[in-house]
Amino acid sequence: MATFLYKLGRSAFRRRRLVALLWVALLAVAGIGAATAPAPTSGSFSIPGTEAQRAFDLLEERFPGAGADGATARVVFKAPEGQKVTDTAHKAVVEETVAALKSGSDQIVSVADPYTAHAVSQDGSTAYVSVAYKVNAMELTDETREALTQAGHNAQGKGLTVEVGGDALQTMPATGAGEIVGVIIAGIVLVITFGSLVAAGLPLLTAIIGVGIGVSSIAALANVLDLGSTTSTLAMMIGLAVGIDYALFIVSRYRAELADGREKEEAAGRAVGTAGSAVVFAGLTVVIALVGLAVVNIPMLTKMGFAAAGTVVIAVLIALTLIPALLGFAGDKVVGRKQRKGTAKASDKPNGGTRWARFVIRRPVMVLLIGVLGLGAIALPAASLEMGLPDDGVKPTSTTERRAYDTLSDGFGPGFNGPLLVVVDGDKATADKTVSTIKGLEGWAAVTPATPNKAGDAAMITVVPKDRPSSVATEDLVHDIRDATGDEVLVTGATAMNIDFSQKMNDALVPYLALVVGLAFLLLTVVFRSILVPLKAALGFLLSVVAALGAVVAVFQWGWLGSLFGVEQTGPIMSMMPIFMVGVVFGLAMDYEVFLVTRMREAYVHGERPGEAIVTGFRHSARVVVAAAVIMIAVFSGFIGMTDQMIKMIGFGLAVAVLFDAFVVRMAIVPAVLALLGHKAWWLPKWLDRILPNVDVEGESLAASTGEGTPAKPDLVKA
Repeated sequence: MATFLYKLGRSAFRRRRLVALLWVALLAVAGIGAATAPAPTSGSFSIPGTEAQRAFDLLEERFPGAGADGATARVVFKAPEGQKVTDTAHKAVVEETVAALKSGSDQIVSVADPYTAHAVSQDGSTAYVSVAYKVNAMELTDETREALTQAGHNAQGKGLTVEVGGDALQTMPATGAGEIVGVIIAGIVLVITFGSLVAAGLPLLTAIIGVGIGVSSIAALANVLDLGSTTSTLAMMIGLAVGIDYALFIVSRYRAELADGREKEEAAGRAVGTAGSAVVFAGLTVVIALVGLAVVNIPMLTKMGFAAAGTVVIAVLIALTLIPALLGFAGDKVVGRKQRKGTAKASDKPNGGTRWARFVIRRPVMVLLIGVLGLGAIALPAASLEMGLPDDGVKPTSTTERRAYDTLSDGFGPGFNGPLLVVVDGDKATADKTVSTIKGLEGWAAVTPATPNKAGDAAMITVVPKDRPSSVATEDLVHDIRDATGDEVLVTGATAMNIDFSQKMNDALVPYLALVVGLAFLLLTVVFRSILVPLKAALGFLLSVVAALGAVVAVFQWGWLGSLFGVEQTGPIMSMMPIFMVGVVFGLAMDYEVFLVTRMREAYVHGERPGEAIVTGFRHSARVVVAAAVIMIAVFSGFIGMTDQMIKMIGFGLAVAVLFDAFVVRMAIVPAVLALLGHKAWWLPKWLDRILPNVDVEGESLAASTGEGTPAKPDLVKA
């Protein structure tokens, strides 16, 4: 592989104008496709194989046109202290709003008058208008949303407090300034790392081009592939991080090759042949982790994984071709002023990485214990993990959705924001029996009479729990209804869907973990030609991801330092968070493992002793790995500032996971373990060595093909 990539790098360097033109053309085509594509009309959420999904499917079949999975909204009215919404003046305002809503859009299925639908609280202080739509939230037009919010605004100032809630107000996550700040921090780190504006600009430029192509392609295909609103955000988040990192490693290796006295084209070829090999395998681990999300069998998650994986593939291809092409345009400006003047030769000069590696080699047991115990302590809150899906109750109190949620809770009880929809596949007698059975259970606040369909062969029953939607008591009620009724009775609704979603995530976690870690273990065994190094990598990852989950629980569930990260309301952790973090963080963690340890492996196969190889790997790679980690943390942290709770949580989780994995696991635990293992770290059974393909990440065949022998070893501390 090293020889092929070496030739590819030299070819891209020579034909730089053609390569640059091709990538610019791809960016233009993707941009035009995104600009001309129709706006996405979907973003549907389904969970195949669950009872909640079967109930929705049955509703669509037996209640055609009812918009069972359509968007909903609630316009909530609260009377001033000492007054009631049933007072004549207030009633006139509510009925005026009902009329405005009915005529506001042709996407509306029904608008329920609170005075005839029994939607007035017992004390008369609160009432709400239920609005049902034909289509889901992502298919609502701007005009429909505007009609909804305008109806609420028009009712304000007429003696009532009016708030609007429900998923009908769901829109694309609002982009904050955090992402821009993250990119600026990445630029500053690159300038400090390289000492050259040109060298710092190349990773940023190529990452932006890669993300531009990836996100534009997603936008162009969103309508065709039914992609949700968070798909492009995830692709942008991961694409920016890995795009900058992959380019950073190749540019850094190119500068090191120039420092060793090689010509520019040769240096570009060698940079792509060596660091490029690490980029390929690092990218493969990320792709495996993201594509592996398909095993969960939730279409939304599968599409998110494939879209993000496509962006990673683009980042790898850009690093292997566009980076050497741009290096050809950059000339001598890609190196710092001192290096151009010949006053510094970084490859022979001891640096912070050298000193840190020597420190770890002298005290491996101490470093290992501190790292493992520290991450173990941070991981403790993960034992209290509660999972669910965020609703309006976790939104900032400045939003009308959150105020509507709180007003309904105060007026009707906490369970009112998460009603259960019970679907009966049977006649009226079966439906009435189901109502009686449910009323015999505990945990419900209200049970409506059964509403049959026109054919009389199905019915709907609404059950309002006593407790809030995300509580254990509400989950128990869902299970109790399912256990007490027959197969012809199905429980659904947003709350039941969340419960089924969480269960599906739990069931898929172990198989997914086995698949991803197993495949990556095989891949790293091929790369490092070792058993213990990939095993150490996998165990270190598990430690860092559990610690990251512990931090997420502490902040978003317990509220520790919540105000610092904009968390106004604690609640359960998003159901997909554990499995999502396993996938994404594993891929990113393996980046640092590959980049750092391949340089150690390279030194070891070229004749250095185990301790010397560790120091050599850190001397060449530690500075760049630290820079790459800081950049990735900055990019992910930028998404913490977004208003969408799911994106905020993902950004925080990925940022702390990279922090733990890069600085504690890869920079401390890994060298400590390798120092303790010595030669055994690179042991591989002879029979396995014979059957494994030789991908030559270290560039041995590259050295042979260019007529170079084993490089002289520097004067390093002995193992």
